[in-house]
Amino acid sequence: MARIDFPERGLGEHVDWALLRPEMAVGMGALSEAVYGNTRLPLREREAARWTIALINDCVVCQDTRAREADAAGIDEGFYAEVGDWRASTALTERERLAAEFAQRFALDHQAMDDELWGRLRAAFADDELADLTICCGMFLGMGRTLAVIGVRAPDERILV
Repeated sequence: MARIDFPERGLGEHVDWALLRPEMAVGMGALSEAVYGNTRLPLREREAARWTIALINDCVVCQDTRAREADAAGIDEGFYAEVGDWRASTALTERERLAAEFAQRFALDHQAMDDELWGRLRAAFADDELADLTICCGMFLGMGRTLAVIGVRAPDERILV
């Protein structure tokens, strides 16, 4: 149950609550669209970062969301399980593991993003890819944490991104 009261507008709790402040909701939607519509990261890498943060945030909306092009990218529930245990995974690529590690540190201990980590990241990703990953993680963390704090339910129809 959501922690604040808001009128039901038929868009699902994950949207309806934000319409208490429509001017701000528009900006939240624009940020989400900018990230999902413009990321150049391979889908599996983006999803590795997104899923890692979804678990950290304990966001039910984010945990119920899936990639629209999942089948074509070889993403199934097994992939999400592997990402959940990215350190031990042998099924993820090095870049997928790095995306998950980056997301975890970004969300839990950004001060621990030391030169050693950045050396590994820069050996695997171009600077524009690291900018992309950072912007994605900022949106995933902020939006997911927001939804978790408000306590909204996942919509009846799964969100595909």
